[in-house]
Amino acid sequence: MCLLIRLVIKKLDRNWQKAMEKSRPLWDNPLQFVFACISYAVGLGNVWRFPYLCQMYGGGGFLIPYLIMLIAEGMPLLYLELAVGQRMRQGSIGAWKIISPYLCGVGVASVVVSFFLSMYYNVINAWAFWYLFHSFQDPLPWATCPLNSNRTGYEEECEKTSSTQYFWYRQTLNISPSLEASGSVQWEQALCLTLAWLVVYLCILRGTASTGKVVYVTASLPYCVLIIYLIRGLTLHGAVNGLIYMFTPKLEQLLNPKTWISAATQIFFSLGLGFGSLIAFASYNEPSNNCQRHAIIVSLINSTTSIFASIVTFSIYGFKATFNYESCINKVILLLLNAFDLEEGSLTADNLNEMKDYLMATYPLEYAQLVPQIKNCSLEAELDTAVQGTGLAFIVYSEAIKNMEVPQLYSVLYFFMLLMLGIGSMLGNTAAILTPLTDSRAIASRFPKEVISGVVCFVNCIIGLIFTMEAGNYWFDIFNDYAATLSLLLIVLVETIAVCYIYGIRRFEKDLYTMIGHKPNWYWKIMWAFVSPLLIISLFIFYLTDYILTGTLQYQAWDATQGQLVTKDYPGYALAVIGLLVAASTMCIPLGALVTFIRKRLKREQISTVA
Repeated sequence: MCLLIRLVIKKLDRNWQKAMEKSRPLWDNPLQFVFACISYAVGLGNVWRFPYLCQMYGGGGFLIPYLIMLIAEGMPLLYLELAVGQRMRQGSIGAWKIISPYLCGVGVASVVVSFFLSMYYNVINAWAFWYLFHSFQDPLPWATCPLNSNRTGYEEECEKTSSTQYFWYRQTLNISPSLEASGSVQWEQALCLTLAWLVVYLCILRGTASTGKVVYVTASLPYCVLIIYLIRGLTLHGAVNGLIYMFTPKLEQLLNPKTWISAATQIFFSLGLGFGSLIAFASYNEPSNNCQRHAIIVSLINSTTSIFASIVTFSIYGFKATFNYESCINKVILLLLNAFDLEEGSLTADNLNEMKDYLMATYPLEYAQLVPQIKNCSLEAELDTAVQGTGLAFIVYSEAIKNMEVPQLYSVLYFFMLLMLGIGSMLGNTAAILTPLTDSRAIASRFPKEVISGVVCFVNCIIGLIFTMEAGNYWFDIFNDYAATLSLLLIVLVETIAVCYIYGIRRFEKDLYTMIGHKPNWYWKIMWAFVSPLLIISLFIFYLTDYILTGTLQYQAWDATQGQLVTKDYPGYALAVIGLLVAASTMCIPLGALVTFIRKRLKREQISTVA
């Protein structure tokens, strides 16, 4: 009797899967799918992470390891994920379960990582909304320091730092001095976060029917803004200094292992591998879609965008550095003119060093008293100042924008571009969560897609309020640094091994032949079977070693009394949260295999008992 019931259930499951495949919504055309992948893959990391890596690891020389890693790691793994999604016609959980029931935990791990990412990533969109709303003011609110309560001078904290840093740390985040001082929810940021989630919900409300239209906007508009910024950036005073700094190769950095590790990591994360989003998008393709061609197109566009965005960033960065350098020079000149009662025009930037030597020799006592006030102005030092992440997006760019002509226009354009990039990435993140849920018979048969999408957005929004507290930025950094790195490396490593050695490379070849009309050549097979897994294992070992050697994990806290960031140790409960973030996703893989093994063992025992 038990055997009969089990056969009936299996039959119903097969019928359900066939019905789902027939009713599964598809992209309107292959171009829409490419736009969806570009909208997801081309994100904030291309704008604020890649330029930072160029700055840190050899300028133009960094492109050498970056392009090598694109060929050895990026394109092959992107092709593999797109092919798996298109062939299995399921989200991440269903796709890996079809390959092997013991791999169901891989899909669950992807969903968990995507859930963590969605929890904090949309906060960036909330900050972009906040800055966008303030961009219509004249003057821009971060252009000058605000007056103190007595209106007798500027705010003391702002005077110790800069107006852009003050607006970011105090008026936007209202940041606490440490992680322990959690503070209260900032209602302005909470409203912006609610708005960000409302926009995401409206974009995913009807699945591919609505997302497919939105991706045309989120994928193309950022390029329009980048082109406008490129034209404006190249005409800015000092832009050439930034471009020379970027394209001057420092080939000695090629001997630094961290250069290659950073290049591999950037390729890995900028393409969004392991999150399940690419598998989810590909599952809505026609079975005959040429996923190989699209993998090459998307990866090349993603990398080209990183280089293009770097040109824009370094032209603006050169303008900012030159502006700061010349301001520093002018302050020194004014100080010396007043102190020694020199004639106007006798001191210039060209003869400043000679005049300093002359004054020091002629008036040694007077000059010695001024030495603490004389800054050492250096253009190279300004260009060497490495900033990434939110620091680049909301401080450095804001600093440059406020010094441009018509700053409101460029501010609106810039933060609107950030919104488009952020929302495009969020569409992929939510698809990675929603596709496995809507593929589930237990959920999809009881609730319409709109309700499932609404619940996911609501839950993420409520949890995301943690990041709008006074200590929210510290929690943001914890999730950003530890929620995905090791987990994604493990997920993609298991995916590659599963396809090549469990499902079988020959069987996968036949599937590709059925879909695109030809088998993969030797390049793809060598990369999948040997090169890419070895690269991922190397990255995994590097990060594990780095975490171990680091010792006590630390974070950067804002000290209002000094007007700068200071280093502090994470408290015990924060370390526990970091451990849980890593374990929550990585443990899904062995636990999924263990649960499947136990269930199969129990079924065999039941069958033998009935027999």
